[in-house]
Amino acid sequence: QVQLVESGGGLVQPGGSLRLSCAASGVRVDYDYIGWFRQAPGKEGEGVSCRRSEGDTYWLDPVKGRFSITRDDGKNTVQLQMNSRKPEDPATYYCAISNFMDSYGRCAFGSSGPGTQVTVAS
Repeated sequence: QVQLVESGGGLVQPGGSLRLSCAASGVRVDYDYIGWFRQAPGKEGEGVSCRRSEGDTYWLDPVKGRFSITRDDGKNTVQLQMNSRKPEDPATYYCAISNFMDSYGRCAFGSSGPGTQVTVAS
Protein backbone atom coordinates (compact mmCIF):
# COMPACT_ATOMS: atom_id res chain seq x y z
CA GLN A 1 0.00 0.00 0.00
CA VAL A 2 1.41 3.36 -1.07
CA GLN A 3 1.56 6.08 1.56
CA LEU A 4 3.01 9.55 1.16
CA VAL A 5 3.17 12.06 4.00
CA GLU A 6 4.28 15.67 3.60
CA SER A 7 5.82 17.80 6.34
CA GLY A 8 7.64 21.09 6.74
CA GLY A 9 4.92 23.56 5.84
CA GLY A 10 4.47 26.79 7.75
CA LEU A 11 4.86 30.54 7.62
CA VAL A 12 7.74 32.04 5.68
CA GLN A 13 8.81 35.62 5.10
CA PRO A 14 8.73 37.01 1.56
CA GLY A 15 11.98 36.13 -0.12
CA GLY A 16 12.66 33.44 2.47
CA SER A 17 13.18 29.73 2.05
CA LEU A 18 11.36 26.63 3.14
CA ARG A 19 11.99 22.94 2.68
CA LEU A 20 9.16 20.46 2.45
CA SER A 21 9.69 16.76 2.94
CA CYS A 22 7.75 13.78 1.66
CA ALA A 23 8.10 10.46 3.45
CA ALA A 24 7.19 7.52 1.24
CA SER A 25 6.25 3.93 1.98
CA GLY A 26 5.06 1.25 -0.40
CA VAL A 27 7.00 2.96 -3.19
CA ARG A 28 10.69 3.52 -3.81
CA VAL A 29 11.65 7.13 -4.41
CA ASP A 30 14.68 6.01 -6.44
CA TYR A 31 12.40 4.11 -8.82
CA ASP A 32 9.27 6.22 -9.16
CA TYR A 33 9.48 9.98 -9.64
CA ILE A 34 7.84 11.77 -6.74
CA GLY A 35 6.59 15.13 -7.93
CA TRP A 36 4.73 17.98 -6.28
CA PHE A 37 1.60 19.90 -6.98
CA ARG A 38 -0.07 22.73 -5.10
CA GLN A 39 -3.50 24.17 -4.65
CA ALA A 40 -4.28 27.66 -3.42
CA PRO A 41 -7.66 28.49 -1.88
CA GLY A 42 -10.27 29.04 -4.57
CA LYS A 43 -7.92 28.02 -7.37
CA GLU A 44 -7.33 24.89 -9.37
CA GLY A 45 -4.41 22.70 -8.48
CA GLU A 46 -1.27 23.09 -10.56
CA GLY A 47 1.70 20.84 -11.04
CA VAL A 48 4.90 22.23 -9.55
CA SER A 49 7.15 19.46 -10.81
CA CYS A 50 6.35 16.22 -12.57
CA ARG A 51 7.73 13.75 -15.06
CA ARG A 52 7.36 15.07 -18.59
CA SER A 53 8.81 12.00 -20.30
CA GLU A 54 11.55 9.48 -19.68
CA GLY A 55 14.46 11.42 -18.22
CA ASP A 56 12.76 14.80 -18.63
CA THR A 57 11.35 16.76 -15.72
CA TYR A 58 8.77 19.53 -15.91
CA TRP A 59 8.85 22.59 -13.69
CA LEU A 60 6.12 25.19 -13.39
CA ASP A 61 7.42 28.40 -14.99
CA PRO A 62 7.01 30.70 -11.94
CA VAL A 63 9.12 28.40 -9.76
CA LYS A 64 11.93 27.62 -12.20
CA GLY A 65 15.26 28.52 -10.69
CA ARG A 66 13.74 28.93 -7.23
CA PHE A 67 12.49 25.45 -6.39
CA SER A 68 14.43 22.21 -6.55
CA ILE A 69 13.91 18.57 -5.60
CA THR A 70 16.36 16.35 -3.77
CA ARG A 71 16.06 12.77 -2.73
CA ASP A 72 17.31 10.71 0.21
CA ASP A 73 17.21 7.13 -0.99
CA GLY A 74 18.30 5.74 2.37
CA LYS A 75 15.35 7.35 4.14
CA ASN A 76 13.04 6.98 1.14
CA THR A 77 12.15 10.66 1.26
CA VAL A 78 11.94 13.50 -1.24
CA GLN A 79 12.47 17.17 -0.41
CA LEU A 80 11.14 20.25 -2.17
CA GLN A 81 13.44 23.20 -1.53
CA MET A 82 11.66 26.48 -2.08
CA ASN A 83 13.75 29.66 -2.21
CA SER A 84 12.89 33.29 -2.78
CA ARG A 85 9.28 32.86 -1.75
CA LYS A 86 6.80 35.00 -3.64
CA PRO A 87 3.30 36.17 -2.69
CA GLU A 88 1.75 33.78 -5.22
CA ASP A 89 3.45 30.75 -3.66
CA PRO A 90 1.10 30.19 -0.66
CA ALA A 91 -0.88 27.01 -1.12
CA THR A 92 -1.27 23.51 0.17
CA TYR A 93 1.55 21.45 -1.28
CA TYR A 94 1.19 17.78 -2.06
CA CYS A 95 3.75 15.18 -3.04
CA ALA A 96 2.56 12.48 -5.39
CA ILE A 97 3.74 9.71 -7.66
CA SER A 98 4.22 11.30 -11.05
CA ASN A 99 3.09 9.64 -14.25
CA PHE A 100 4.08 11.02 -17.63
CA MET A 101 2.39 14.26 -18.65
CA ASP A 102 -0.82 13.80 -20.63
CA SER A 103 -1.29 14.73 -24.27
CA TYR A 104 -2.39 18.25 -23.23
CA GLY A 105 0.88 18.90 -21.44
CA ARG A 106 -0.59 18.59 -17.98
CA CYS A 107 1.05 16.85 -15.07
CA ALA A 108 -0.52 13.51 -14.22
CA PHE A 109 -0.24 12.18 -10.70
CA GLY A 110 -1.17 8.99 -8.92
CA SER A 111 -1.28 8.52 -5.18
CA SER A 112 -0.64 11.66 -3.17
CA GLY A 113 -0.26 12.68 0.45
CA PRO A 114 -2.66 14.74 2.60
CA GLY A 115 -0.71 17.94 1.90
CA THR A 116 1.11 20.54 3.96
CA GLN A 117 0.16 24.20 4.02
CA VAL A 118 2.58 26.97 3.17
CA THR A 119 1.82 30.62 3.82
CA VAL A 120 3.84 33.76 3.18
CA ALA A 121 3.86 36.57 5.72
CA SER A 122 2.53 39.85 4.38
